[in-house]
Amino acid sequence: MELIKHECGVAMIRLLKPLSYYEEKYGTAMYGLNKLYLLMEKEHNRGQEAAGVGSVKLDAIPGNEYIFRERAQGSDAIQTIFAAIGAQIDEAKRRGEPLENLPFLGEVYMGHLRYSTTGRSGINYVHPFMRRNNWSARNLLLCGNFNMTNVDEIFDEITAVGQHPRLYADTFLLLEQLGHALDRENERLFKIHHDAGLKALPLSAAIARDLNVSNMLHRCAPSWDGGYVICGIVGNGDMWAMRDPKGIRPAFYYRDEEIVVVASERPVIQTAFDLQVSDVKELLPGEAIIVDRDGSSRIEQILPAGENKRCSFERIYFSRGSDMDIYKERKQLGKNLVPQVLKAVNNDIDNTVISFIPNTAEVAFYGLVEGIEEHLIKAKIDEIQRLSAIGALTDRNIREVLVHRVRKEKVAIKDIKLRTFIAEGNTRNDLAAHVYDITYGSIRPGDNLVAIDDSIVRGTTLRESILRILDRLSPRKLIIVSSSPQVRYPDCYGIDMSRMSEFIAFKAAIELLRERGMSYVIDSVYQKCKAQENRPKEECVNYVKEIYAPFTDEDIAAKIADLLKPEGLKAEVEIVYQTVENMHRAIPDHPGDWYFTGDYPTPGGNRLVSKAFINYYEGRTNAR
Repeated sequence: MELIKHECGVAMIRLLKPLSYYEEKYGTAMYGLNKLYLLMEKEHNRGQEAAGVGSVKLDAIPGNEYIFRERAQGSDAIQTIFAAIGAQIDEAKRRGEPLENLPFLGEVYMGHLRYSTTGRSGINYVHPFMRRNNWSARNLLLCGNFNMTNVDEIFDEITAVGQHPRLYADTFLLLEQLGHALDRENERLFKIHHDAGLKALPLSAAIARDLNVSNMLHRCAPSWDGGYVICGIVGNGDMWAMRDPKGIRPAFYYRDEEIVVVASERPVIQTAFDLQVSDVKELLPGEAIIVDRDGSSRIEQILPAGENKRCSFERIYFSRGSDMDIYKERKQLGKNLVPQVLKAVNNDIDNTVISFIPNTAEVAFYGLVEGIEEHLIKAKIDEIQRLSAIGALTDRNIREVLVHRVRKEKVAIKDIKLRTFIAEGNTRNDLAAHVYDITYGSIRPGDNLVAIDDSIVRGTTLRESILRILDRLSPRKLIIVSSSPQVRYPDCYGIDMSRMSEFIAFKAAIELLRERGMSYVIDSVYQKCKAQENRPKEECVNYVKEIYAPFTDEDIAAKIADLLKPEGLKAEVEIVYQTVENMHRAIPDHPGDWYFTGDYPTPGGNRLVSKAFINYYEGRTNAR
């Protein structure tokens, strides 16, 4: 129901044949560029604030550009970028430039889609970032899907050796850190080949040939704390993508004799290259896929794989539902909610309508409906067996049993997008109430109406729009069901959920503490968080868990319903959340659940949740 800005999307392509090969086989030398466009469009869900493209040509003649970058902001950034690239190529063709000199037509490509998770915006913060140098093997393009929780430590490390970053942000710092490591790798090779007697162009060519980016990664990665997929291209043509050692952020790849591809999601690669599920491999935690200048590729373990903390919320909410495994998982999430939903409607299936809001919850809706249908089939079998046992198995009685069914309807439709230029509070709230429209006549007055959502994080759209509009159908009871558990803790690994005050579950717990005369718990948590403010991240504890400890999930869900129910609503309202245990049963291979449990996968998470609570307590609502 409510948009959560989340992790970015990355896409990389390495062409393994000359451009003329693709022109002959596929009819265009723009094959790689076209595929990059398709990958980025298919990942558009992962970033709609900005986008960027980078490209590197191999073996360019000195005096000709070989590194290209184009960036743009806005939801139409992808189209803007590729229109600009197309215009540059057309202009070069009009000048009579040969194929090898056309801008952006290289062998190595990088694409990025951005959602800001730091509050920083502007073209300076749009990936890919670029480090320029006159020596090809010292140039660097960098992009990623990441958020580092120890930016201060990385900053101290690189400034201690004399570097002077332009801005204090993790991407800038990583660019400088990796750039410094790239310089050291160049110097290592310079010494080796110079001592062997090479000079001038042969020396430069040997450095470009023998550069080993894994040395850079081994040098820098041990200092990184966070969730990440970090991608880079060196000016000599080397390319890499590396995943964090706990698998917090996702990455997939495909390679054959023509191409190597990396992207944030598996079905994106499948669709762009018409592949089967088994063709696309997951980049495992701590691994990097590295493609050398000569086109040879390898998978290398840069950091030891840690405890599996692949993100569960990635599967529930963010990733494309067209992935085979994600589709199954989301259906199972819906099916696991059946006992709670039946309890909420008092097993009155005949007078209950099941629906979903928004469209992203549709797959979980199918699972919920299937689960209730299975329950109903079992109930019908039991009743027929009972009738048979008492000799009452008549056609009329059988018909009365079989007529029972699950009632499912599409009761709400996304109708308009609220325009942000409407600033007045009352007018804005009135418009928000009409973001969705209802299907009149889809339920009977007095029915229970169950609407499943994929997550209820802030509850704003529920309160201002959904509940009000559904109440017009005159249900007796509205049951809003979340296929994910209660989001209680901020993310710090690349998703825009950083302020404690935004979470409706947190608001509910705080309200319950105050109502029950337990405000001292709030003060105690603040004092504990404040006491560890300057400690190393490894010593920090998540004391915010104590805010929720006195209450059951049902206590908090009931208070959430109270907080979200608009004044004057006629229907009874109940909020039902997925349990953490059932979520893990539905998504067993992605156990990262810090949003729901506060069990952060890296030490930096505990430090940042502590900071988030301090900001809340001290009233710094805009701090991050």
